[in-house]
Amino acid sequence: MNRDDAHLYGPVLGLPDLRAELASRTGRIYAGQVLPEQVAITSGCNQAFAAAIATLCAEGDEVILPTPWYFNHKMWLDMSGVSAVALPCGADLMPDPDRAAALITPRTRAIALVSPNNPCGTEYSASLLRAFLELARERGIALILDETYRDFHSRSGAPHDLFQDPEWADTLIHLYSFSKAYRLTGHRVGAIIANVARLAEVEKFLDTVAICPAQIGQHAALWGMQNLDDWLAGERREILARRRAIEAAMSRLTPLGWELLGLGGYFAYMSHPFEMSSAALAPRMVREAGVLCLPGTMFCPTDDPAGEAQLRIAFANLDASGIDRLFDRLAELSKG
Repeated sequence: MNRDDAHLYGPVLGLPDLRAELASRTGRIYAGQVLPEQVAITSGCNQAFAAAIATLCAEGDEVILPTPWYFNHKMWLDMSGVSAVALPCGADLMPDPDRAAALITPRTRAIALVSPNNPCGTEYSASLLRAFLELARERGIALILDETYRDFHSRSGAPHDLFQDPEWADTLIHLYSFSKAYRLTGHRVGAIIANVARLAEVEKFLDTVAICPAQIGQHAALWGMQNLDDWLAGERREILARRRAIEAAMSRLTPLGWELLGLGGYFAYMSHPFEMSSAALAPRMVREAGVLCLPGTMFCPTDDPAGEAQLRIAFANLDASGIDRLFDRLAELSKG
């Protein structure tokens, strides 16, 4: 990096050019309007979530999380003294707005969704996301939508129409990550899109925690958005090919009692056939099959037995031959 200013403090809310580029791209993807001043750059998408919660919640407040939940969201709420209210999903792993409505109390400050989902891989439909936006608006709470894996969505076109709503900023807090799209995971570059008044509060949080997002990663993200559209399209095609390979390979595991519950983004979420908790099975899989994955117990409340029968498998770093070996190992483990 041949820019001296890239090694100095930068603006708390991020590089103006990067904010403007993301605003323009977001508006283009979703056929809506997003202004540069409605965008803040953060040190990764987890920090974007933390900043959003800091502007919404005090100790004792509540945020509704569909389960299985993204454990970093749950952990940050715990650390903030905020209650994570579990919204159990059905067999299709889709959250139900009516069930969410029944969980809202005077202490509820937000509903937080991740789509494509981590850990389940499920992609929420545009109509489902619209229903949650309308619910949050009607009840005077925020809708936090984390779209870290948006660039690997299986459907063509915009994932939803929320930014087409002229009043989106009264309710929606949108989170994004450059890490997956441009292979910048170690540089920690994320973003939050929200109304200007909220970002003024976000700025206070970010200035206290990190002063500013890392400059070099921001320049890399900006260059990526300006130059790597064709490359990113190829990355998406490869992830979708790996997804199809998992779908095809499931025919080898289904007779052995495995079930594919969700698939998308970077993750396959499965139920296993073993008579033990996934918390015990996961280390056994490392020892006996050379397979490292996460147990469903990490994504569910401790009093929810569903996680004991579930596993999350991250497949983004496996090519087709690697996926084939993975399923060979899972089949051998099941037969043994």
